[in-house]
Order: sequence, then C-alpha cells, then structure tokens
Amino acid sequence: MLLDRHGRNALPDLIDVVRAAAEDKKAEDIAVLDLDGRTIVADTFFIATGRSKVQTRAIADAIAESVREHGFAVARTEGYVDGGWILIDLGTVVVHVFTPEQRAFYNLERLWGKLSEARVESS
Repeated sequence: MLLDRHGRNALPDLIDVVRAAAEDKKAEDIAVLDLDGRTIVADTFFIATGRSKVQTRAIADAIAESVREHGFAVARTEGYVDGGWILIDLGTVVVHVFTPEQRAFYNLERLWGKLSEARVESS
C-alpha cells in the first residue's frame, strides 16, 4: 500500500493528481481499474485517451510533472517516442495513455475485467 508521510493510504491522492493532470490536457474516456489482489504489477490502472500522439505525449508530460510536484515518484515511462501507448509506472498505479486506435486494439478494460462502477468517469 502506498502511504503518505502520516501513514495514511495515499493511493486516492495519487489517483486524484493523475486525473487532474490528465483532465487539464483534455484526456478523454478516463477509467480507473482496481486491480488490488489480482496482480503484483499494480494496485490500479489509470487509463486515458488522447486524440493524437501529440496529445498523448502532452497528457503523459503533465501527469509526470504533476506527480513529481506532489511528492510522488515516477519509476519509468515507456512508449513515449511512439506515442500510441504511453505507460507511466508510478509503483502502485500504472498509467496508460492511448490514442483511440491503440486503446481499442489493446482493450485493457476487457483484459483486466469488469470496472468498478464507482471508479469510472468519462470526460
């Protein structure tokens, strides 16, 4: 579990930071998949769509910058040069920023099961 400096669960805060940064860059079809207990890869997938590779890079840049500004670490980023699917590893949260075509092709929502209704928002 990701804890803040006071020992509280910081996962909701991290997700809020990621969501705000993505929304600021006009990300679409935002979804949060709760993977807790289903994989050792992450507790949460945050998925968003950008209309173009330029926009996916802008979304990824904004997320990485905001996460760091709020005191969280970015472990690594993959796929930035291509821009069709950018993965940002934040430890307990893995962010996926897709172009519409790549999101439809990989369909992580189908692969990782039913979304928690309370944690899904479309923008």
